[in-house]
Formats: sequence, structure tokens, C-alpha cells
Amino acid sequence: MSVSLVTGGAGFMGSHVAEHLLKMGHSTVVLDDLSGGFRENVPAGAIFVEGSILDHELINHLFRKHSFTYVYHLAAYAAEGLSHFIKRFNYNNNLIGSVNLINAAVNYEVKCLVFTSSIAVYGAGQVPMREDTVPIPEDSYGISKLAVEQELRITHEMFGLDYVIFRPHNVYGERQNIGDRYRNVVGIFMNQLLQGKAMTIFGDGSQQRAFTHIDDVAPILASCVEKPAARNQIFNIGADTPHSVNDLASVVAAAMEKSPRIEHLDARNEVKLAFSDHSKAEAIFGKREKVSLNDGVQRMADWVKKNGARESSIFEGIEIERKLPASWARVASLTR
Repeated sequence: MSVSLVTGGAGFMGSHVAEHLLKMGHSTVVLDDLSGGFRENVPAGAIFVEGSILDHELINHLFRKHSFTYVYHLAAYAAEGLSHFIKRFNYNNNLIGSVNLINAAVNYEVKCLVFTSSIAVYGAGQVPMREDTVPIPEDSYGISKLAVEQELRITHEMFGLDYVIFRPHNVYGERQNIGDRYRNVVGIFMNQLLQGKAMTIFGDGSQQRAFTHIDDVAPILASCVEKPAARNQIFNIGADTPHSVNDLASVVAAAMEKSPRIEHLDARNEVKLAFSDHSKAEAIFGKREKVSLNDGVQRMADWVKKNGARESSIFEGIEIERKLPASWARVASLTR
């Protein structure tokens, strides 16, 4: 029997991947520090360990104890815009933590490490983003993800550790933490609507993203280790059709059965257009019918309405306050 470790498995994407692994017959261990995930997200049948990927002694203990066949590394703090202002935190969590896992994977002879990177590695003005596009990340989060990709490449060349890298984008769906005010715009909108607040949009809302439902991502991530042709490759994965943030707001309001009230905030430093080409993934994993934005948002809205609003978390470790968006700066000032 394959034994798999899922980091971040109490979070949104990780819990869905863990669920699929259990259905595939994998013995599954979930490691999560619950900084952004929830114990109730861990699927029944998985072994849950509360802990951090920064704790290299814990990591080594788990690898010795369970002799993992595969590692699915989904633990990250994926706030692209905020990453400019929390550089030390970003690199510790997204790079150093990943290195701890890579070291252990080599030392304990893991067969394959599956890593969720991001289209943040590409930067601006490169749509549709292709895997052979030269990456020029525009934020610290994208830089950290690209560094892990490069580390996996050289680790494979040096020690033979196989990997599969995915660059998902703008993933949303059931179990997402809607209380995170810094990332995941679909969840932010839904949480604001549940609390009777206006939906806040940075800039004029014309920026475009291909919003991706979790069901178009998690099954492929879980099963990729069964595809030899996927080994040591990078794949874009996600929805094909871009939508403006303004259009998204209308879709979310309709799904939540609320009137769309919008407050436009000052624009922040972000990529204007971000969507990917998925022909490489389709060649290996097959072409699949994808969840439409309307259907996916409705599924998430039904789940959110059953579970209710969450109190928005406040990031208390801002390292650089210069040029911090005004709405975030107001929040930060409340903590001092």
C-alpha cells in the first residue's frame, strides 16, 4: 500500500487532495499547523498530525515512522499581494519549509514529491502563460515558489528524487477559508456578503483571472503519481476562461442571493491579466470538461450559506508598512 504525506491537509486544497488519496487506497497522513486550515477539514480515515513544516525534527520523525511513498506538498501562505510586506515570513514558510521536506524526501527515499507552485512565477504580460515561458515573478510569493521549483530540479539531478510540479491558479470551492481577508477573492466576497458588507475590489475591477473550481484540480494532483510521463515535469492546471473581478462579483452576489454592492479601493500592485494554457496537462492527464464559473460558485455558495461567515483574520506580523494598501494599513493599525 502506498503511504502519502499531505502537508496543508487541513486546509482547502490539501483536504481535497487527501480525500482523493484515501479513495485511491493510499494510507494518508496529514500535517498541518492549523494557521489557515481547520481540524474538521481533515477527511475521515487520514492520520492527523498538528505541526509545522518548519519543524525539521518533526518532519524527520514522521518520515522515519511512516516510510512515505509519496509527498504532496500543499502547505503555503499564498497571499501574493501581501507577500511584498512579509518577506521574511514568506520565505520561511514557502521556501525553508519546503527545503525541510525535500531534505527528508531524499534521505528517506520517497518515490515522488508533488508540489503545488503557482502562476505567480510567470509575472505580468505573458498571457496565456505557458510552461516554457521564462518566469519573471513580480512578488515575493512567486519568487519563493520558483525557488522551490528550481530546488526540486537540481535535487532530482543530484539525488534522483522524482517530482511533479503544478501551477494552479485562482482556485476556489468548498472548505476554503472565507475568513482570510488577504487572499481568495471568491471567499472574501462571500464572507462580506454574509456580514452585510460591500464587496471590496482593488482598482477598477477590470483585472482578469481564470477562476478554477477545486474539482478541476484536486483529482489530477492526487493521481499524477500514477502517470510516469508526468514525472519531473511542470504543469499549468485550472480553468481556461478568464473573467474580470467585476464579473465575478456579479456571479457571487447572484449565487449568494444578495444585491451586489461594491466598494472600489485604491489599486494595488498586481498582475492585470493572468490565465494559462493547459495543453501540456491535457496531453498527459486527458482533456476533461471543467466546472463553469456559475456552477462552481453556486456549489461554494451553497456550502458557505450552510456554514456561515467567519471572522476575518488579521495578519499581525507586517514587516514593511511602506506602500501597504490603505485598507490593509487600517487593519494593521488596529492591532497596535
